[in-house]
Amino acid sequence: MAEFPSKVSTRTSSPAQGAGTSVSALRPDLGFVRSSLGALMLLQLVLGLLVWALIADTPYHLYPAYGWVMFVAVFLWLVTIVFFILYLFQLHMKLYMVPWPLVLMIFNVGATVLYITAFIACSAAVELTSLKGTRPYNQRAAASFFACLVMIAYGVSAFFSFQAWRGVGSNAATSQMAGGYA
Repeated sequence: MAEFPSKVSTRTSSPAQGAGTSVSALRPDLGFVRSSLGALMLLQLVLGLLVWALIADTPYHLYPAYGWVMFVAVFLWLVTIVFFILYLFQLHMKLYMVPWPLVLMIFNVGATVLYITAFIACSAAVELTSLKGTRPYNQRAAASFFACLVMIAYGVSAFFSFQAWRGVGSNAATSQMAGGYA
């Protein structure tokens, strides 16, 4: 039987100063902002903010329909911010075990369905809750318009997310290296 060598060479090293807490690793990916996914997320954030800001400036708490619109608008706005930050700082690449194209597709389809219901509730309640020509009427009508636009934006995102999930126009290697956005 071979004996264990009497001398073993070992090397020790210390981590570079501040390497564990480096903030420079979180650099924003400006290519993401210029992509269709990034542009659509920015559009969803701006339009979603308009929806809930317009409703929040009226006495919405008196009408249950506007409570639903506020829930949908604020909840989806916050979740979209989380996804935007994940993709902007490429954190989705660090969480490689999560199927991001599938997650994004499910989110966008769900957001589209929720915004369809919010748009219908918001636009159906405008006439019933406000006098025509008053400030609350105009704000609620504008919120209905912007809810329709953000619903369309989520629908377009759902379409692009479906294509990314199915791998239309790319192979698995290029979609992984490109960060999962077009």
